[in-house]
Amino acid sequence: MGGKATRRPGLGRGVRGRAAARARALLDALEHLVGGLGTAMLAFLASVWVVLVALLSVVGVGLLLAPTVPRVVRSVAERERARLSRWGPEIIGAGPAPTAVRAALNDTAVRRELGWVFVHGTLGLALGAAGATLTLNAIQDLTFPLWWRLLLPQDPRPTLVFWDVHDDRDALLVALLGAGLAAAFLIFGPAMARLQAWPGRRLLAPASDADLSLRIAELTATRAAALDAHATELRRIERSLHDGAQNRLVGVTMLIGAARRALARDPADAEAMLDRAQDAAEQALAELRAVVRSILPPVLADRGLAGALTGLAADCGVPCTVDVDVPGRCAASVEATAYFVTAEALTNISRHSGARTAAVTVRRQGARLLLRIEDDGVGGADEHEGSGIAGMRSRVEAHDGRLTLTSPRGGPTTLQVELPCGS
Repeated sequence: MGGKATRRPGLGRGVRGRAAARARALLDALEHLVGGLGTAMLAFLASVWVVLVALLSVVGVGLLLAPTVPRVVRSVAERERARLSRWGPEIIGAGPAPTAVRAALNDTAVRRELGWVFVHGTLGLALGAAGATLTLNAIQDLTFPLWWRLLLPQDPRPTLVFWDVHDDRDALLVALLGAGLAAAFLIFGPAMARLQAWPGRRLLAPASDADLSLRIAELTATRAAALDAHATELRRIERSLHDGAQNRLVGVTMLIGAARRALARDPADAEAMLDRAQDAAEQALAELRAVVRSILPPVLADRGLAGALTGLAADCGVPCTVDVDVPGRCAASVEATAYFVTAEALTNISRHSGARTAAVTVRRQGARLLLRIEDDGVGGADEHEGSGIAGMRSRVEAHDGRLTLTSPRGGPTTLQVELPCGS
């Protein structure tokens, strides 16, 4: 007995999702390579300036120009730090460059930046140019059969084509070459982008001997952020109680007093006032419960982090999956931070992202709780445009955690949070 095959719609969506993710990865790689090409050109010019000043120093003239070298190198390095920070973990800047030549030569950061300038100005420039050229040639060759006749009677051969093009068959061979170039970028493009960024992430990051001072500065900033977050939370609670529940309770008191005075002369009017007082008391109770939930959601104690995040995903305006694999329980404050960050992020996704799907993933690795929230929306999320990201960052940094946002124009957006949760 034969049966009709049933098509699984989820399978098609999965294939389309993987294809879309691969296309976004290729576009990201191209954007990284082109952006790196810009800083590589600046690094190349800076390296030429360094060599020129060094040669002129032999005759003494370069000694007058030597103080400009660390400033030029630092300026270019800061551009690369900013570029890399937009696409991954933030690279902390090194501050103003030393003005004295001896101080610059003794500065570890300046020496590392000098090494980066020469590497990025050569290897980075070659990788960026290769990526851009490969992409342009692939597009030109793939579309060649559509427009090659417009170039006649001149020689219509593209740059990398070594045969003469006389007919459609020759033009199709050019298109096949373009397909090969596109396949080459498909395979090697992301690796080229990572290789181009590697010297910057290795040499422009703070040196190991700067870790202690940076850690002290980071802890000082974290403590200030924790105090600010605490003060902000107290003001929010006070405002909620004053503007909401307190006014309701004042109204209840006034209605009960009026009902007592009206009880003897007009019992019906007194009963209506008591009904209004009961309604006001119930509203005040609901507002008090909302304030309590905003301090520490009871759902965390009742259902745990997995159940609480599942409830948030169910209320999200975008289809959202939740994957939580956290053995045991974390500290209540850590779970509350993860809950509030997820709630704010899913609210932003529902309102601003234009996404079709979202995903929340939580893992515990050693003494760190890892939270990842991603969507396939339009991207372009900016911490400085009032999207609530600054508040999330303050909550996370108050726990000595780290928040990383990656949201290029066109998407996708990924929010990653690391929180210490004990051993």
